Amino acid sequence: MTGPRTFFAKIWDAHHVADTAAGAALIAIDRVFLHERTGAAALKAMAAAGRPVHDPARVFAVMDHIVDTRPGRGDQTLMPGGQAFITETREAALAAGITLFDVTDPDQGITHVISPELGIVLPGLTLVAPDSHTCTQGALGALAWGIGSSEAEHAMATGVLRLGRPQSMRVTFTGQLAPGVTAKDMALALLATHGAGGGAGHVVEFAGEAVRALDIESRMTLCNMATEFAAMTGIIAPDERTYAYLAGRRHAPPAFDHPHWQSLHTDHGATFDREIVIDAGALAPMVTWGTSPEHAVAVDGTVPQGPQRAHEYTGLAAGTPIKGTPIDAAFIGSCTNARLSDLRRAARLLKGRRISPAIRKALVVPGSMAVRRAAEAEGLDKVFADAGFEWRESGCSLCFYAGGEGFAPGSRTISSTNRNFEGRQGPGIRTHIASPETVAASALAGAIADPREMMR
Repeated sequence: MTGPRTFFAKIWDAHHVADTAAGAALIAIDRVFLHERTGAAALKAMAAAGRPVHDPARVFAVMDHIVDTRPGRGDQTLMPGGQAFITETREAALAAGITLFDVTDPDQGITHVISPELGIVLPGLTLVAPDSHTCTQGALGALAWGIGSSEAEHAMATGVLRLGRPQSMRVTFTGQLAPGVTAKDMALALLATHGAGGGAGHVVEFAGEAVRALDIESRMTLCNMATEFAAMTGIIAPDERTYAYLAGRRHAPPAFDHPHWQSLHTDHGATFDREIVIDAGALAPMVTWGTSPEHAVAVDGTVPQGPQRAHEYTGLAAGTPIKGTPIDAAFIGSCTNARLSDLRRAARLLKGRRISPAIRKALVVPGSMAVRRAAEAEGLDKVFADAGFEWRESGCSLCFYAGGEGFAPGSRTISSTNRNFEGRQGPGIRTHIASPETVAASALAGAIADPREMMR
């Protein structure tokens, strides 16, 4: 293809194998990641059909979704029947000859945390996993998206997937973020302004001065929320920060060996199907009030008029100031905000302080065991424990409710996760999504709070 191209188009064209008679494309898949909730099903179905994994070196599996995160864990889970998911995935992964990060593996963690940590995802690659937040890994300059279990079988057996070409969108954040405003707030501001369906059918490239200023872990947070925008995925063109992050990672080659990475950007003059521009300098810390990530407001704002069911479920009427809303529980974790930089920022607010007696449960669940070890080396675990947070091993944990551990029914929680649907964190739980700083500040106050006030 001649003429200026978008970053997405360059990856698509490089992986385009053929067109189907129905007008779709066959796209080569470089990496497949499985987890224990669906991994065993996909691998066992392939084995039953007599189909081997096409290239086992490109397939990885991890125990992350339903593993127990309490210290000293094993295969047992709090989810009824959960142990079978773990043991069957282990058996199927070993039989298939793929790389497995098991429950007690030192590299275990959430898929979208350990893949970048280990350099499995790289600029210009395609990566798929049966998880909607696979888009997180677009922050490294890869085309990464979530798929179903049957699609995982196709990708492992053939090395390709059939896709209709999505449209392209560029979301440009101009200016600079103010102190206390984070990538999580950028994502929630986008959703609040353009809706949870605003990115449907698109690959979203995040660009602009504010995006370039983000560290890689913050870029992952931004791309993570692309699925909440209904986008196929979010991507950020690689730059020197990307190369520096990947240098020395186990599966990553030296950056200087890959000069083609330098071409992975949108050419001047390339056009997108849709463009959105947001002034990052005008943003404030954000928090959700309702039952969709698009139900978000500035922490110093008021609840807008929204769907009646959302007001009824959360018990918040239009016009109510969101700051000061009492909370019962706090959670810092998930593939959105459980990396080392996230924990550092939350700990900075908590150091020397104690959470409110109104908080009945407060958890910190690192995104990987590597993050956990690094945090402990810095003494962050002690900061959290002294403040009243429970310090856990890594996993998805209370990002979602799987019938096991949960908050007290009807609790109102402040959470660094990505979804606030009805019952997402347990029966009747009312979840308010925010940045780790806002979660920490709110836990200290016993009510939704503005982290900027405590920073001052």
